[in-house]
Amino acid sequence: MEAIPTTGRGTAGTLAREALDRGADLIVAAGGDGTINEVVNGMAGSKVPLGILPAGTANVLANELGMGKGMERAAESLLHCVPERIGLGVLSTALGESPRYFLLMAGAGLDAEIVYHLNQNLKDAMGKVAYWVAGLSRFGRRLSEFTVETEGRSYRASFALVSRVRNYGGDLEIAPSISLLDEDFEVVLFEGTTTMPYTKYMLGVLARRIRDMRGVTILRTRKALFSGTDRGQVYVQVDGEAGGVIPASVEFAPDALTLLVPPGFRARRPARVEEAVWTTSPTR
Repeated sequence: MEAIPTTGRGTAGTLAREALDRGADLIVAAGGDGTINEVVNGMAGSKVPLGILPAGTANVLANELGMGKGMERAAESLLHCVPERIGLGVLSTALGESPRYFLLMAGAGLDAEIVYHLNQNLKDAMGKVAYWVAGLSRFGRRLSEFTVETEGRSYRASFALVSRVRNYGGDLEIAPSISLLDEDFEVVLFEGTTTMPYTKYMLGVLARRIRDMRGVTILRTRKALFSGTDRGQVYVQVDGEAGGVIPASVEFAPDALTLLVPPGFRARRPARVEEAVWTTSPTR
């Protein structure tokens, strides 16, 4: 067994690829969701299993898997984990950057704007509180709506979440019926040209009544395109890290990663909602 520290942002993926080239038969990533995302980008397509030890801010993946927040507890759980072959998301932008895999989610609009304006020093000192501070600093401002195209239909949104997990930020559930074991995304679209409706949306998320809310559309798909902003830049994030700006697309990549999961994970898979589209507002 070899322990290899990262030397800065963006290095974990290279270290993972180098370990695979040396013949590693298991990679364990210790860090937050951003570090794990880097490792995933170095491992995508490999059959070598990935295990995780949560040590970051939100640890969405650890919460999704039910491994707990502490590294010691997760390490003990890891001893009993089993391999599951899963799919990944792929984000592509129009800026010539290489496509980027994501394990958890991609977001366009409001949440990505919060990620881009996050105070890194405050995040290091206060963890998830820094995201709430960044979010509150956007309150009352105008938002750019953009077009989301999928399954032959178009929608307008100021926040689009393309998710492979139910957890969001470690504490909330926005995509209520998706699983890492599924072969598609759950997409949640929020309308609004200002942040004012998001107070209502947040209450709906907390009450787990998001499907009943006007201005929210939930659908299933394997591919979506973001374009056509009405004002300014619209940012994109992947697994809580900056991912570029729209126009951009996300696409499902099947059979892309072997992830170590607790033995009861498959049994906890949420019931799939069969409606292709669940919306309480008219589509365009």
